[in-house]
Amino acid sequence: MPGIIACQRDRFSIPRDVHYLNCAYMAPLSHDVVRAMADASRQKATPWNISPADFFVHSEHFRRRAAQLMDVGADNLAIVPSVSYALAVAANNLSLSTGQEIVTLADQFPSNVYVWRELAKQCGGTVVTVQRDQDAAWTDAVLDAIGPDTAIVAVPNCHWADGRIVDLETVGAKCRSVGAALVLDLTQSLGAMPIDFAKVRPDFAVAASYKWLMGPYGIGMLYVDPSYHDGLPLEHNWINRSGSEDFNRLVDYSEDFQPGARRFDMGEKSNPPQLFGASAGLDFLIEFGAERIAETLGELTKAIAHEAAKLGLTAAPLGVRAPHFLSLGFPEGVPDGLTGRLAANQIFVSQRGDSLRVTPHLYNDEADVAALLSAL
Repeated sequence: MPGIIACQRDRFSIPRDVHYLNCAYMAPLSHDVVRAMADASRQKATPWNISPADFFVHSEHFRRRAAQLMDVGADNLAIVPSVSYALAVAANNLSLSTGQEIVTLADQFPSNVYVWRELAKQCGGTVVTVQRDQDAAWTDAVLDAIGPDTAIVAVPNCHWADGRIVDLETVGAKCRSVGAALVLDLTQSLGAMPIDFAKVRPDFAVAASYKWLMGPYGIGMLYVDPSYHDGLPLEHNWINRSGSEDFNRLVDYSEDFQPGARRFDMGEKSNPPQLFGASAGLDFLIEFGAERIAETLGELTKAIAHEAAKLGLTAAPLGVRAPHFLSLGFPEGVPDGLTGRLAANQIFVSQRGDSLRVTPHLYNDEADVAALLSAL
């Protein structure tokens, strides 16, 4: 099949006897990412070679690479340290009135829940937690929950535990029809499956680097719709202000900000190891493209699901679940201590709820699949 990507294991430090099928937990860093971070770290050993311009050049390079991956304008992206930081920015700039609702998914990742509970508490709103039908994707349940009282819909592209999909284009259209804002946590999907921002039209969308973006911990990107570019940043740091490129005039305090979403950038964003490493992770994804990555991982998870069915295990079909996510159900629940016993055999997956989460990437091959199935 021409779209399928050959295994890229040689670009990672994964021993042959290690079967790492757990990218949804944390991606391993490729040789290129490690090298980029090491080279950047060495810069700090000779700070006299770091110029004021470097504080801006490296962050803008990362911003442009992220924009290329997402197919959005670089001016629409802010550099953030975490999902929780980015969602706090979103909450700071969205309106919620007494009696209005915020829609989330049941068992959604906590960082995309706590911030909305706090906002609802402050404003007299309500958090509506959506439950899906047992064998369904999340889309219909989310659509049913959106109504005239909905102010914010805060959802992922696919659920972090079961991998089941929210059709963001359809949900986005429903949000616009009732005047609700759409806030996305794409940490478990961006880079591994395509998203068309022009069609989805989110108000805010965040993704952390350390999972499917193949980068380091502690950095991510926040998409901000242009209608919020004059909004309130979470912090007021020097580098986000207009004219901060001129170190000789920093105490000529400015009321203006850097253009676009840069006003929302985190403080000390100009961290070369993080920026270089995250950019190298993006380069790896851009090399292949999200569509081919999704196709390749979809074929791999489909093959695992097919063989697992012979063992009596269940899995949602592609289309209901994301191509890079496989949630295996056991007839009597996941056996106690299963992930520990698998890890003892150098097979690494996660248990999430009452299922076994298997999340491969381009470094996995048939030997990894065989090891998992044999152990199960």
